[in-house]
Amino acid sequence: MSCFELTHARHDHMHCLAPGLFRAISHGQRHRDKLEVIYRLDNGNQIEFSGPEPLGADDLRVLQGLVALAGLESESGKIGLIASGETGEILRDLLQLRGIANQQDVLVVKSSLRKLAKEIGYANPRDTNTVRRIVERLWKVSVIAQVAGLRSGFRLLANYASDPLTDRLFVALNPLLTNAILGNCRYTYIDLAEVRQLRSSTARILHQRLCAWIDCGRSKPVGLDKLVSYAFPDKSSAATNRKRQSRVRKALYELAELGWSISEHAKGRFTIGRPALSR
Repeated sequence: MSCFELTHARHDHMHCLAPGLFRAISHGQRHRDKLEVIYRLDNGNQIEFSGPEPLGADDLRVLQGLVALAGLESESGKIGLIASGETGEILRDLLQLRGIANQQDVLVVKSSLRKLAKEIGYANPRDTNTVRRIVERLWKVSVIAQVAGLRSGFRLLANYASDPLTDRLFVALNPLLTNAILGNCRYTYIDLAEVRQLRSSTARILHQRLCAWIDCGRSKPVGLDKLVSYAFPDKSSAATNRKRQSRVRKALYELAELGWSISEHAKGRFTIGRPALSR
């Protein structure tokens, strides 16, 4: 029997597809750069993310874990239009819902930092300080969503701990994540068994992006340069780009080890197939 409780995450499609929201982070980049990402859809909708630091593969993995934890007992953790109890009121306030977003439901995760670290496959789940820093970095991210001409703003998530010494974790997810978890909109299915086996940051970023783009049991063609842009959205020199291409190829090998089909039918041109759901 598996020692893990979480099997998958129902992630918001736009959070997974937004180019550059999660990227491979180089040494010192968190101190130099800020997060400024705008994802525009063909239907006129768009979502903007901004924060004091860029987000990397470690942040992606923690957010996946939070989304999965919220889905485990979504109804019991739901904070409705009028939050009941002091904790609910504090969490909605920390989420900083504005405009129409203030009329939407949000979900709260009631868990522990150690459980979160274990479920996402951390080698040392007792390293709760690292997970806490990541949760706080995610909390600093602001989101502005424009859907059907209406704009709303909120934080990516809110963190409230009643007692830091107890390791307890209280996190509220934004309305877009909540709707995906509850199945109220299109969502991206992410297999956490696959997530736990990934080794490199490039593979983690590509995996989430490809999960949002390729349905289970389906395949699509894609070029190497496009795959590179998923993990490395900024322009680079020819020498640097060759190194990035090498990292992406290694990441594709990791996906192949998980059962994904990777076929290079021409130089730099791949057909990538995603495994069908086993259940």
